[in-house]
Amino acid sequence: MKRIQYHQYGGPEVMRLEDFEPAPPGADEVLVRVRAAAANPMDFGIRAGRMKHVTGRRFPRAMGYDFAGVVEAVGDRVTRLHVGDEVLGGTTIKSAGAFADVVVAQEKGIVHKPENLSFEDAAAIPTVGITALQALITKGRLQPGQAVFVHSCLGGVGRSAAQIALAHQATVAGSCRDTARSEALDLGIDPVVDFGFDPTSLARRFDLVLVAAGRLPVKAARTMLKPGGRIISIHPTPSNLARSVLPGPFHAMIARPVTKDLEEVARAAGQGTLRLPIARTVPLSQAIPALTELEQNGMAKRGKLIITP
Repeated sequence: MKRIQYHQYGGPEVMRLEDFEPAPPGADEVLVRVRAAAANPMDFGIRAGRMKHVTGRRFPRAMGYDFAGVVEAVGDRVTRLHVGDEVLGGTTIKSAGAFADVVVAQEKGIVHKPENLSFEDAAAIPTVGITALQALITKGRLQPGQAVFVHSCLGGVGRSAAQIALAHQATVAGSCRDTARSEALDLGIDPVVDFGFDPTSLARRFDLVLVAAGRLPVKAARTMLKPGGRIISIHPTPSNLARSVLPGPFHAMIARPVTKDLEEVARAAGQGTLRLPIARTVPLSQAIPALTELEQNGMAKRGKLIITP
């Protein structure tokens, strides 16, 4: 078996495609034959050591979190999934390992793949989809008829959030690069502004402002809020987490592996109301150069990088 792993924290030069022997699944775990895996910005930050307080210092460490594939073995306490099931899901931050021939993950982080969804499309949605859903529904308390502003509405989380909000009968506005404005409008986002917009032009218009990527000053987000509105950031930096405990509309969040949320994301993808574009697909044998290029040049502007063993 092969997987991408590293023996010390660092830049793209530490990645290696190496042989490994997968551990048998624990009581609550599932062994999945990977058919597709997707890259996320967090892959690079974690490999660089930004989460070492969670991931620890035991090496080698594997890379990759989002995957889709076929169940090959299940633990003694696993009842919802069975050998042969087609699934999608994600690993925990501490375990990782999706950029591989097989991956072991907790049952709660895996759900059945809709039959009409390809493995590549399925692998693209777990992290961004569940983050968007929990930001809007769990933290944002979104209700039908409300108005949402998504900062960076064409990134992975932003695009997912826009589609989920529209499916929940909300109206969606957003920001993106001016050259991509027509793409945002095609998704149903209106109005669309560029990143340098004047927040006073959108004053007191939104029940929820979601900072999905980049930076939006809290003062600007407050300007756009209706009375009683909420600001949600998916960036759990120490300063954002500290601001979250203070009185006011600002809340930072960390996505959690909640099975029912992932099932809702998978269902939306199967129904066609949640889709993430794929920019490039490469085999596992060519994944390290592709990952390096993606990291050095910035995340793909037109979709996901998908790795297929």
